[in-house]
Amino acid sequence: MAAGAIPEGNTPAPRSAIPRPPARAQAPPEAIIFIGLQGAGKSTFYRERFFATHLRLNLDMLRTRRRETLLLGACLAGGIAFVIDNTNPTPEGRARYITPSRVAGFRIVGYYFDLPLALCLARNAARPRAERIPVRGIYGTRKRLRPPIYDEGFDALHRVYLDRGGALAIEDWGVDTSRADLA
Repeated sequence: MAAGAIPEGNTPAPRSAIPRPPARAQAPPEAIIFIGLQGAGKSTFYRERFFATHLRLNLDMLRTRRRETLLLGACLAGGIAFVIDNTNPTPEGRARYITPSRVAGFRIVGYYFDLPLALCLARNAARPRAERIPVRGIYGTRKRLRPPIYDEGFDALHRVYLDRGGALAIEDWGVDTSRADLA
């Protein structure tokens, strides 16, 4: 028998009969929602952690809710992971992203920036004049700020805070409603 010849009675299996490894389940795309005061470092956090993997939606850039809604719709329709980089202080405001993201099958992750007001004010003051938020605006956001809870529809929540050395740290987070400073 010649080399490479198929022995008599043996025929190669058709390609469709060759077993294939089971398909790996693809993880759903992420809808990440940042929650925190202006000057808390949300945009810097996005650049350092999500720039290469998630599209950034931010009202400072887009300027109108209409544009934001159009871009959000494109992300949801295309299965594109995204980050909502706004203050998102209230559950009602966060629902505008959570509800359609849930319907589209996204995994919804919240990052709560739990940083001292004084630090946010100092960071804001260090911004170029054209990028500064009026101080009363930061205080107004602080007054409306409600920490996120899982019942809003989050699949995961993380708390971003300052560690003892002053560096940003992240922890998986559940809300401790007993904290007097959040009431």
